[in-house]
Amino acid sequence: MKNIFLVFVYCLFTNNLFGQVTVDVPNEYRIYEQRAAEKRFAFIPNPNTLNYDVTYQKLALDINPEQYYIAGTVTTQFVPNEDLQRIVFDFSHQLQVTEVLQANQPLTFSQADNELTIQLVGTVEEGTLGEVVITYQGAPPTANEAFTQGYHNGTPIMWTLSEPFGARDWFPCKQSLNDKIDSIDVYLTTPGDMVAVANGMEQSQTVHQNGTKTTHFKHAYPIPAYLVAIAVTNYEIYEQLAGTAPYTFPIVNYLYPESYQTAVNQLQVTLPVMDVFEELFGTYPFHTEKYGHAQFGWGGGMEHTTVSFMGGFSRHLIAHELAHHWFGDKVTCGSWKDIWLNEGFAEYMAGLVVEHLDGQEAFVNWKSSKIGSITSQTNGNLYLTEEQASDSDRIFNSRLTYDKGSMVVNMLRYILGDEVFYQSMQSFLNDPEFAYSYAVTTQLKTHLETASGLDLTEFFNDWVYGEGHPSYQLKAETLSETQTKIVLSQTTSHESVPFFEMPVTLKLTGTSGQSEIVVLQHTQNNQEFVVDTNIGVVLEIQIDPFQDIISKNNTVRVKSSMKAYGNEIKIIPNPFQSSFQVVIPENVQVEALNLYDTKGKLIRKNINNPYNAEQLASGMYVLAIETPSKTYHKKIIKN
Repeated sequence: MKNIFLVFVYCLFTNNLFGQVTVDVPNEYRIYEQRAAEKRFAFIPNPNTLNYDVTYQKLALDINPEQYYIAGTVTTQFVPNEDLQRIVFDFSHQLQVTEVLQANQPLTFSQADNELTIQLVGTVEEGTLGEVVITYQGAPPTANEAFTQGYHNGTPIMWTLSEPFGARDWFPCKQSLNDKIDSIDVYLTTPGDMVAVANGMEQSQTVHQNGTKTTHFKHAYPIPAYLVAIAVTNYEIYEQLAGTAPYTFPIVNYLYPESYQTAVNQLQVTLPVMDVFEELFGTYPFHTEKYGHAQFGWGGGMEHTTVSFMGGFSRHLIAHELAHHWFGDKVTCGSWKDIWLNEGFAEYMAGLVVEHLDGQEAFVNWKSSKIGSITSQTNGNLYLTEEQASDSDRIFNSRLTYDKGSMVVNMLRYILGDEVFYQSMQSFLNDPEFAYSYAVTTQLKTHLETASGLDLTEFFNDWVYGEGHPSYQLKAETLSETQTKIVLSQTTSHESVPFFEMPVTLKLTGTSGQSEIVVLQHTQNNQEFVVDTNIGVVLEIQIDPFQDIISKNNTVRVKSSMKAYGNEIKIIPNPFQSSFQVVIPENVQVEALNLYDTKGKLIRKNINNPYNAEQLASGMYVLAIETPSKTYHKKIIKN
């Protein structure tokens, strides 16, 4: 259990999506998040709840969806971080507390201003375990719409949705944005013909003589108060089996009978989406329990841990809510400034579903759509300033938080390469410092640098803290059928970043009709490269053919001079088996020899000449030979 004392700008509640999530309607699913944020800004953190950690809660509640009413008992175990003679809970004063017990002894208590203040028996000392049992009843307040009673197809339904600060409207809790409950048990007593839903795994059902039944759920993972959720109606249950042995788990879907078959058909995509996420980001974070969906009366969805409440079942919505169980529910962004850690990653994971289920062309189109949105304006930082972090419009900005956030994640993958990117993301998600806790941007950066061995300072300064995007200008001169000189420059759309240092992928098409992919390490303006090709005279060049870089208004000019530089630099032997040597003319000064794979990933920096390459795997590589005036790209092959 980690109790992190930060101000109320914690965004552990920032990962909620309401409204349909589709590429065609890009803004709709952010509506509820912004609305919730506006409510959160009006919330005053309760300093009276900062002196203890909640370790466990048992909710035993009576719920009848025909009545707007709640009654029950909540048991809370807590550990003080100072000696306590009284304890304060966030709890609506509109609900009536009838009794509070500590070790079966009645306690004195008072209710006012959405606080429940309890005088304890003696002192609960710092670091020791205390427990109180609170019995209450009443009609919850309606302002936050956290406790809702309604109808679907004429049948009553009751559900909760506590984001951001509605949990106190229906159970005594701590919602000061600095604590997660280590585990919960939920006992819901309902009419016998109704089906109950809550976080975690259903443990039992007990039928009573009065026609009611009690359903018991247990959730054994840390959870903030806002993600605790319940629902009751005449659900029909549809179960699926997900995961890979030994980590298989059920997907339990709670569906309206009137739309059951339609929903079942739509839910078939959940399994391949889950497979994609588990393959790329590791085992589903709550695999010892369940995943699932429960239909409810609002549009969009809400990623309550282990059971997302859903207003529809589009693939994008299913993917986005599920993605938040990695980024949002397991690892939660540590402040509003870091909102992109929740939303950017979740949006990109939904894009990965496009890549893996629809193919590369569809994924390139998805990225192109994001780039078009981002570059529709010339400014926009990703990590927020203090002022921006108090503006819900800015926090949930479609163009920046979601679209730019997702493409910055893509560019990190592009720079690190798939193997390092996915391995580092899995280790980040499983790091004990962050798992089921909180993380901020600087911690992600440090983690990625450690995993990759790269210095990502320039990247984060440009793309996360800086604003704008580059426009590339490429001038190419075909020197021969095997050599092309390329001069690559850029202008930037915002003064905060004078130059975006990025590897730039080019697609070169020659007279043979064939194409080659070349990756240039673009580190300065007007940078000159001499590229070896095997496609005949280069006729066309496309910048960023796979849409991996946020850029706009790129220009290309290709001309032919057929004035080859000649064989001023040679690599012998090529192909090679164990070593090779770069033959450098006397009039050429070489500053560095860097070895890359064909996708632009750095393999070895500043290699020796000659170079012992016995440790290299067989295949093709690119040797970048840097001189004061230009960089030569030579393809070499190890047999």
